[in-house]
Amino acid sequence: MKLFGSSGIRGLANKEITVDLALKVGLALGRSHGSAVIGRDPRVSSEMIECALVSGLVSAGCDVVKVGVVTTPTLAYAARKYDCGVMITASHNPAPYVGIKLWNPDGMAFNSAQQEEIERTIEQQHFIAVPWNEIGNITSDSSAIKDHAELILSNVKPVNMRVVVDCGCAAGSTITPFLLREMGCEVITLNAQLDGHFPARNPEPTEENLWMLKKAVKEFGALVGIAHDGDADRMMAVDENGEFVSGDEMLAIFALRECKDSGKLVVPVDTSMMVEDSLPLSKVIHTRVGDVYVAEELKRTGATFGGEPSGSWIFPRVSYCPDGIFAAALLVEMVQEKSLAKMRAILPRYPTKRGTLPCGDTEKERVMQTIVGKMEQMGKVTTIDGVRVEMKDGWVLIRPSGTEPKIRITAESRENVDDLYAIAEKIVQGSL
Repeated sequence: MKLFGSSGIRGLANKEITVDLALKVGLALGRSHGSAVIGRDPRVSSEMIECALVSGLVSAGCDVVKVGVVTTPTLAYAARKYDCGVMITASHNPAPYVGIKLWNPDGMAFNSAQQEEIERTIEQQHFIAVPWNEIGNITSDSSAIKDHAELILSNVKPVNMRVVVDCGCAAGSTITPFLLREMGCEVITLNAQLDGHFPARNPEPTEENLWMLKKAVKEFGALVGIAHDGDADRMMAVDENGEFVSGDEMLAIFALRECKDSGKLVVPVDTSMMVEDSLPLSKVIHTRVGDVYVAEELKRTGATFGGEPSGSWIFPRVSYCPDGIFAAALLVEMVQEKSLAKMRAILPRYPTKRGTLPCGDTEKERVMQTIVGKMEQMGKVTTIDGVRVEMKDGWVLIRPSGTEPKIRITAESRENVDDLYAIAEKIVQGSL
């Protein structure tokens, strides 16, 4: 049984993620943990799934503390007081989706071994229902948001500027606008009412979804615009000119701050070489795509910063959980020192080309094995996640989609990216 993906358990509410499944996850988790803190995003289905999970946890004898609607990084920080943390969220997915993500006390998401233990317990129906007088307690705690805000405020400086924050009607509404005001900002909010239908925009903070933020930053003369996804583990930005800042640019900007002239940086295999070229004295470590893999490598290597171009930024000095709220506060502090447009202007830029080719799910493994042998003649090959080939002037990544019957191709080069992409595409076509 495979329940967990790279971002926990996630799927359509009442179809793939059901009350029955949530109850079983609670029973499996409560079997090996004596206490748990649980939070949720404002999705329509979140409270339903929370109730089922809590029932399973206490039935197994686990004490549960409910913190209500919070962001994922808020929940992950609250987990430090308990044996584990549980967040009900589907992150950047649209409103019909819901999910479950599990956290360790150090802010690290459950690793592969912990996830497999939960899956094995559910598959074997190896549940333990305790006697009536050993059922876990259910209490509430309203201090999680305040505690998380205080942690961030202790790590940033006061700021005096105008900022626009697009909360997307999601969990970031509970903390980011208030935190930035405490820092000294004049905050203009967009979509700051909690609404699990996400009526204003899709929760994913992509450029096409942030047209309102881009316009508002220019109209109000703000120095920066901030946007979150559904649970605010992600943060993306708009500069003072109303231009969207790409994920690779944000990764390089934060890395320049956190890694400075040395140190280790952890990024997934699909990251632009813009990042590596911006930090010539730092060691860049590549991982599989997924913030949990970045976090695991950060912890293993002691690296100073890591993240994904999708908007996940991990600062180990604060937490191993991607923290969009801390990222927002740090970026605002940085913008007070130097404009975001100027930070972007010094970064190198290289042409990138992406595409897909159809490939049945049952054929993916065979196709990828064939591709590895053919790609070795092009340059240095790594197979951490798909097949990545590094060459003198660029790189190619070929990896199977985890959700669709497709093979994805990404090519980036200092020049002739079309030629590089064409070579990779021909190799994939010849392997199908």
